[in-house]
Amino acid sequence: MEAPPVTMMPVTGGTINMMEYLLQGSVLDHSLESLIHRLRGLCDNMEPETFLDHEMVFLLKGQQASPFVLRARRSMDRAGTPWHLRYLGQPEMGDKNRHALVRNCVDIATSENLTDFLMEMGFRMDHEFVAKGHLFRKGIMKIMVYKIFRILVPGNTDSIEALSLSYLVELSVVAPAGQDMVSDDMRNFAEQLKPLVHLEKIDPKRLM
Repeated sequence: MEAPPVTMMPVTGGTINMMEYLLQGSVLDHSLESLIHRLRGLCDNMEPETFLDHEMVFLLKGQQASPFVLRARRSMDRAGTPWHLRYLGQPEMGDKNRHALVRNCVDIATSENLTDFLMEMGFRMDHEFVAKGHLFRKGIMKIMVYKIFRILVPGNTDSIEALSLSYLVELSVVAPAGQDMVSDDMRNFAEQLKPLVHLEKIDPKRLM
């Protein structure tokens, strides 16, 4: 799957500060079909798009306490699609009135020599994985249901195994900064998926 494109908007005198609004949850394998059925009824596309992606996470260590992180992703089932480079900022968790996690998001399509370029810039690959799943859309909202596979032999995406007996579920919107009302729409949509899946505002730091 191609990573979601950056929203196209006219730029006058500078760049647009895009933000990703995110809710996350998970479902066990045996509940997948029930969730897919519910999403078919709620979303704009009754038949979801499918994807099979290889993602590599690169780190650049400098003087700062935490390394700079970039993500390189390519589609494994759509020949000729570009690589995507993605930067995700630190999540903003403080506003209790905001119903979704919010973080800066930069996503650009690149040429196929992206990983070589990153290595030349001093980045090193920290880890890699394969993601396989389904993509639904509801207006500007994107709902991804996918399983993560670990790569057993570095660089060999044919040698993989499932990381868990569950699927990750992500509800996200990419929008210009200040569009916090989208989190209300996300919360309302997430309510319609209960009790099949509980989508929450999860702080990644709690998982470390």
